[in-house]
Amino acid sequence: MHSNFLKYFDEVARQGSIRKAASILNVSSTTVNRKILDVESQLGTPLFDRTPEGVALTSVGTILLEHCRKTLYDFERAKIMMDDLRDMRTGHLQLSTIDSVAYGILPDALRQFSRKFPDISFSVTTAQPDVIMQSVAAGEIDVAISFLMDLHPDVRVVNEKSAPFGIIIRPDHPLAGRPNVRLVDVAGNRFVRTTDARGGNSYLDHRVANVANKLKTHVYSNNLFVAKEMILAGHGVGIYTKIGFLDEIRAGKLCFVPLLEDGLSDIRVATLVSASSGLGPVKHHICKVIGDLLTDLRLDS
Repeated sequence: MHSNFLKYFDEVARQGSIRKAASILNVSSTTVNRKILDVESQLGTPLFDRTPEGVALTSVGTILLEHCRKTLYDFERAKIMMDDLRDMRTGHLQLSTIDSVAYGILPDALRQFSRKFPDISFSVTTAQPDVIMQSVAAGEIDVAISFLMDLHPDVRVVNEKSAPFGIIIRPDHPLAGRPNVRLVDVAGNRFVRTTDARGGNSYLDHRVANVANKLKTHVYSNNLFVAKEMILAGHGVGIYTKIGFLDEIRAGKLCFVPLLEDGLSDIRVATLVSASSGLGPVKHHICKVIGDLLTDLRLDS
Protein backbone atom coordinates (compact mmCIF):
# COMPACT_ATOMS: atom_id res chain seq x y z
CA MET A 1 0.00 0.00 0.00
CA HIS A 2 1.09 3.55 -0.71
CA SER A 3 3.06 5.19 2.10
CA ASN A 4 0.73 8.24 2.02
CA PHE A 5 -2.22 6.02 2.83
CA LEU A 6 -0.38 4.51 5.80
CA LYS A 7 0.26 7.98 7.24
CA TYR A 8 -3.28 9.17 6.53
CA PHE A 9 -4.88 6.03 7.95
CA ASP A 10 -2.75 6.10 11.10
CA GLU A 11 -3.51 9.76 11.80
CA VAL A 12 -7.26 9.39 11.19
CA ALA A 13 -7.32 6.47 13.62
CA ARG A 14 -5.47 8.58 16.22
CA GLN A 15 -7.74 11.60 15.85
CA GLY A 16 -11.04 9.82 15.26
CA SER A 17 -11.70 12.44 12.61
CA ILE A 18 -10.74 12.85 8.97
CA ARG A 19 -10.91 16.64 9.27
CA LYS A 20 -8.59 16.78 12.30
CA ALA A 21 -6.15 14.32 10.73
CA ALA A 22 -6.05 16.34 7.50
CA SER A 23 -5.29 19.49 9.46
CA ILE A 24 -2.36 17.83 11.26
CA LEU A 25 -1.06 16.32 8.01
CA ASN A 26 -1.44 19.67 6.21
CA VAL A 27 -3.50 18.19 3.38
CA SER A 28 -7.15 18.57 2.43
CA SER A 29 -9.87 16.46 4.03
CA THR A 30 -10.94 15.43 0.53
CA THR A 31 -7.47 14.01 -0.21
CA VAL A 32 -7.42 11.96 3.00
CA ASN A 33 -10.97 10.73 2.57
CA ARG A 34 -10.43 9.78 -1.08
CA LYS A 35 -7.31 7.77 -0.23
CA ILE A 36 -9.14 5.85 2.49
CA LEU A 37 -12.15 5.23 0.23
CA ASP A 38 -9.86 3.91 -2.52
CA VAL A 39 -8.32 1.34 -0.17
CA GLU A 40 -11.71 0.39 1.26
CA SER A 41 -12.84 -0.23 -2.32
CA GLN A 42 -9.80 -2.41 -3.01
CA LEU A 43 -10.39 -4.43 0.16
CA GLY A 44 -14.14 -4.63 -0.33
CA THR A 45 -14.85 -3.65 3.26
CA PRO A 46 -14.97 -0.43 5.30
CA LEU A 47 -12.08 0.47 7.59
CA PHE A 48 -14.03 3.08 9.55
CA ASP A 49 -17.59 3.48 10.71
CA ARG A 50 -18.64 7.04 9.85
CA THR A 51 -20.76 8.91 12.41
CA PRO A 52 -21.74 12.58 12.83
CA GLU A 53 -19.12 12.81 15.61
CA GLY A 54 -16.28 11.40 13.52
CA VAL A 55 -14.97 7.95 12.61
CA ALA A 56 -14.23 4.74 14.51
CA LEU A 57 -12.24 1.73 13.38
CA THR A 58 -14.08 -1.37 12.23
CA SER A 59 -12.69 -4.80 13.17
CA VAL A 60 -10.94 -4.96 9.80
CA GLY A 61 -9.61 -1.45 10.34
CA THR A 62 -8.17 -2.48 13.71
CA ILE A 63 -6.26 -5.35 12.10
CA LEU A 64 -4.97 -3.11 9.32
CA LEU A 65 -3.91 -0.43 11.81
CA GLU A 66 -1.57 -2.89 13.53
CA HIS A 67 0.07 -3.67 10.18
CA CYS A 68 0.16 0.02 9.29
CA ARG A 69 1.92 1.10 12.48
CA LYS A 70 4.43 -1.74 12.31
CA THR A 71 5.26 -0.79 8.72
CA LEU A 72 5.68 2.89 9.63
CA TYR A 73 7.80 1.97 12.66
CA ASP A 74 10.03 -0.35 10.62
CA PHE A 75 10.45 2.30 7.93
CA GLU A 76 11.43 4.98 10.45
CA ARG A 77 13.83 2.57 12.13
CA ALA A 78 15.40 1.73 8.77
CA LYS A 79 15.84 5.46 8.03
CA ILE A 80 17.54 5.96 11.40
CA MET A 81 19.88 3.03 10.74
CA MET A 82 20.76 4.40 7.30
CA ASP A 83 21.42 7.83 8.78
CA ASP A 84 23.61 6.23 11.44
CA LEU A 85 25.46 4.32 8.75
CA ARG A 86 26.12 7.48 6.72
CA ASP A 87 27.19 9.42 9.79
CA MET A 88 29.37 6.69 11.30
CA ARG A 89 32.99 7.82 11.43
CA THR A 90 34.50 6.53 14.65
CA GLY A 91 33.63 4.09 17.38
CA HIS A 92 34.76 0.97 19.19
CA LEU A 93 33.65 -2.67 19.12
CA GLN A 94 34.23 -5.09 21.98
CA LEU A 95 34.58 -8.61 20.56
CA SER A 96 35.03 -11.96 22.26
CA THR A 97 35.67 -15.32 20.68
CA ILE A 98 36.81 -18.85 21.25
CA ASP A 99 40.49 -19.47 20.51
CA SER A 100 39.94 -21.35 17.25
CA VAL A 101 37.96 -18.51 15.65
CA ALA A 102 40.66 -16.02 16.64
CA TYR A 103 43.11 -18.10 14.59
CA GLY A 104 40.55 -18.89 11.90
CA ILE A 105 38.11 -16.44 10.36
CA LEU A 106 38.22 -13.46 12.73
CA PRO A 107 41.31 -11.77 11.20
CA ASP A 108 39.69 -11.97 7.75
CA ALA A 109 36.43 -10.63 9.16
CA LEU A 110 38.16 -7.64 10.75
CA ARG A 111 40.08 -6.87 7.56
CA GLN A 112 36.88 -6.89 5.50
CA PHE A 113 34.98 -4.85 8.07
CA SER A 114 37.74 -2.23 8.28
CA ARG A 115 37.50 -1.54 4.56
CA LYS A 116 34.01 -0.13 5.17
CA PHE A 117 34.61 1.29 8.66
CA PRO A 118 38.32 2.18 8.74
CA ASP A 119 38.03 4.32 11.88
CA ILE A 120 36.22 1.79 14.06
CA SER A 121 38.63 0.30 16.61
CA PHE A 122 38.43 -3.13 18.24
CA SER A 123 39.12 -4.94 21.46
CA VAL A 124 39.35 -8.71 20.95
CA THR A 125 39.50 -11.21 23.79
CA THR A 126 39.42 -15.00 23.80
CA ALA A 127 37.54 -16.95 26.44
CA GLN A 128 35.73 -20.20 27.17
CA PRO A 129 32.18 -20.56 25.77
CA ASP A 130 30.44 -20.22 29.15
CA VAL A 131 32.31 -16.99 29.93
CA ILE A 132 31.52 -15.59 26.49
CA MET A 133 27.81 -16.37 26.89
CA GLN A 134 27.63 -14.62 30.26
CA SER A 135 29.57 -11.59 28.99
CA VAL A 136 27.25 -11.13 26.01
CA ALA A 137 24.17 -11.52 28.22
CA ALA A 138 25.53 -8.89 30.60
CA GLY A 139 26.12 -6.42 27.75
CA GLU A 140 29.89 -6.42 28.28
CA ILE A 141 30.57 -7.69 24.75
CA ASP A 142 29.19 -6.21 21.51
CA VAL A 143 29.65 -9.26 19.29
CA ALA A 144 30.91 -12.75 20.08
CA ILE A 145 31.68 -15.93 18.15
CA SER A 146 31.43 -19.08 20.20
CA PHE A 147 30.05 -22.58 20.42
CA LEU A 148 26.27 -22.53 20.59
CA MET A 149 25.60 -24.13 23.96
CA ASP A 150 23.21 -23.41 26.84
CA LEU A 151 21.84 -20.31 25.11
CA HIS A 152 21.17 -17.55 27.63
CA PRO A 153 17.71 -15.92 27.35
CA ASP A 154 19.38 -12.51 27.06
CA VAL A 155 21.54 -13.57 24.10
CA ARG A 156 20.47 -13.49 20.46
CA VAL A 157 21.90 -15.77 17.75
CA VAL A 158 22.56 -13.78 14.57
CA ASN A 159 23.94 -16.63 12.47
CA GLU A 160 25.32 -20.11 13.04
CA LYS A 161 27.26 -22.88 11.32
CA SER A 162 27.77 -26.59 11.89
CA ALA A 163 31.33 -27.13 13.16
CA PRO A 164 31.73 -30.70 14.44
CA PHE A 165 34.81 -31.89 16.27
CA GLY A 166 37.27 -34.16 14.52
CA ILE A 167 40.85 -35.32 14.80
CA ILE A 168 43.62 -33.04 13.56
CA ILE A 169 46.53 -35.10 12.26
CA ARG A 170 49.49 -34.91 9.93
CA PRO A 171 49.03 -36.22 6.36
CA ASP A 172 51.37 -39.15 7.12
CA HIS A 173 49.16 -40.42 9.96
CA PRO A 174 47.56 -43.84 9.24
CA LEU A 175 44.06 -42.38 9.72
CA ALA A 176 44.56 -39.55 7.22
CA GLY A 177 42.10 -39.90 4.36
CA ARG A 178 39.45 -41.70 6.37
CA PRO A 179 35.94 -40.19 5.87
CA ASN A 180 35.36 -40.30 9.63
CA VAL A 181 36.54 -42.00 12.82
CA ARG A 182 35.36 -42.82 16.31
CA LEU A 183 37.30 -42.19 19.49
CA VAL A 184 37.89 -45.91 19.82
CA ASP A 185 39.79 -45.77 16.51
CA VAL A 186 42.28 -43.27 17.91
CA ALA A 187 42.39 -44.35 21.55
CA GLY A 188 45.88 -45.81 21.17
CA ASN A 189 47.35 -42.50 20.01
CA ARG A 190 48.96 -39.81 22.13
CA PHE A 191 46.88 -36.65 22.26
CA VAL A 192 47.41 -32.91 22.25
CA ARG A 193 44.57 -31.48 24.29
CA THR A 194 43.22 -28.11 25.36
CA THR A 195 42.91 -27.13 28.99
CA ASP A 196 40.77 -24.35 30.39
CA ALA A 197 42.97 -21.38 31.27
CA ARG A 198 41.08 -21.19 34.58
CA GLY A 199 42.36 -24.63 35.52
CA GLY A 200 39.12 -26.47 34.79
CA ASN A 201 38.09 -28.93 32.14
CA SER A 202 37.86 -27.88 28.51
CA TYR A 203 34.71 -27.71 26.43
CA LEU A 204 35.69 -31.04 24.85
CA ASP A 205 36.03 -32.67 28.27
CA HIS A 206 32.54 -31.57 29.24
CA ARG A 207 31.07 -32.98 26.03
CA VAL A 208 32.70 -36.41 26.36
CA ALA A 209 33.27 -36.69 30.10
CA ASN A 210 32.91 -40.47 30.02
CA VAL A 211 35.75 -40.85 27.49
CA ALA A 212 38.09 -37.89 28.01
CA ASN A 213 39.83 -39.32 31.08
CA LYS A 214 40.77 -42.44 29.09
CA LEU A 215 42.71 -40.53 26.43
CA LYS A 216 46.49 -40.79 26.67
CA THR A 217 47.53 -37.16 26.61
CA HIS A 218 51.08 -36.10 25.76
CA VAL A 219 50.61 -32.31 25.69
CA TYR A 220 48.12 -30.10 27.53
CA SER A 221 47.89 -26.44 26.55
CA ASN A 222 45.44 -23.58 26.94
CA ASN A 223 46.90 -22.00 23.80
CA LEU A 224 45.89 -23.16 20.34
CA PHE A 225 49.15 -21.99 18.75
CA VAL A 226 51.17 -24.28 21.04
CA ALA A 227 48.78 -27.18 20.42
CA LYS A 228 49.03 -26.64 16.66
CA GLU A 229 52.83 -26.64 16.70
CA MET A 230 52.88 -29.86 18.74
CA ILE A 231 50.56 -31.59 16.25
CA LEU A 232 52.67 -30.36 13.33
CA ALA A 233 55.78 -31.70 15.05
CA GLY A 234 54.18 -35.12 15.42
CA HIS A 235 53.79 -35.04 19.20
CA GLY A 236 50.17 -36.15 19.13
CA VAL A 237 46.68 -36.12 17.67
CA GLY A 238 44.42 -33.13 18.31
CA ILE A 239 40.66 -33.15 18.82
CA TYR A 240 39.32 -29.82 17.63
CA THR A 241 36.91 -28.22 15.22
CA LYS A 242 38.36 -27.52 11.79
CA ILE A 243 38.00 -23.76 12.08
CA GLY A 244 41.27 -23.12 13.95
CA PHE A 245 43.40 -25.08 11.47
CA LEU A 246 42.14 -23.80 8.12
CA ASP A 247 45.48 -22.46 6.82
CA GLU A 248 47.40 -25.63 7.70
CA ILE A 249 44.72 -27.87 6.17
CA ARG A 250 44.59 -25.81 2.96
CA ALA A 251 48.39 -25.97 2.76
CA GLY A 252 48.33 -29.76 3.13
CA LYS A 253 50.27 -29.68 6.40
CA LEU A 254 47.43 -31.10 8.49
CA CYS A 255 44.27 -33.13 7.92
CA PHE A 256 40.83 -33.04 9.54
CA VAL A 257 38.81 -36.25 9.98
CA PRO A 258 35.31 -35.84 11.50
CA LEU A 259 34.48 -37.74 14.68
CA LEU A 260 31.29 -39.80 14.75
CA GLU A 261 30.69 -39.32 18.44
CA ASP A 262 27.63 -38.21 20.39
CA GLY A 263 28.23 -34.73 21.75
CA LEU A 264 30.95 -33.94 19.19
CA SER A 265 29.27 -34.25 15.79
CA ASP A 266 26.42 -31.81 16.50
CA ILE A 267 28.51 -28.79 17.51
CA ARG A 268 27.60 -25.38 16.06
CA VAL A 269 29.52 -22.10 16.03
CA ALA A 270 27.40 -18.96 16.29
CA THR A 271 27.64 -15.18 16.17
CA LEU A 272 26.06 -13.81 19.34
CA VAL A 273 24.84 -10.39 20.48
CA SER A 274 22.90 -9.12 23.46
CA ALA A 275 19.17 -9.54 22.94
CA SER A 276 18.50 -6.19 24.61
CA SER A 277 21.04 -3.92 22.91
CA GLY A 278 19.73 -4.08 19.36
CA LEU A 279 21.68 -4.57 16.15
CA GLY A 280 22.78 -1.20 14.78
CA PRO A 281 24.56 -0.68 11.45
CA VAL A 282 28.07 -1.37 12.75
CA LYS A 283 27.20 -4.56 14.62
CA HIS A 284 24.96 -5.65 11.76
CA HIS A 285 27.82 -5.30 9.28
CA ILE A 286 30.42 -7.18 11.34
CA CYS A 287 27.88 -9.96 11.97
CA LYS A 288 27.13 -10.15 8.24
CA VAL A 289 30.83 -10.36 7.39
CA ILE A 290 31.32 -13.15 9.93
CA GLY A 291 28.20 -14.93 8.71
CA ASP A 292 29.31 -14.76 5.07
CA LEU A 293 32.73 -16.18 5.96
CA LEU A 294 31.14 -19.01 7.94
CA THR A 295 28.76 -19.79 5.08
CA ASP A 296 31.66 -20.16 2.66
CA LEU A 297 33.47 -22.69 4.88
CA ARG A 298 33.07 -26.47 4.76
CA LEU A 299 33.72 -27.45 8.38
CA ASP A 300 32.25 -30.95 8.49
CA SER A 301 34.74 -32.79 6.29
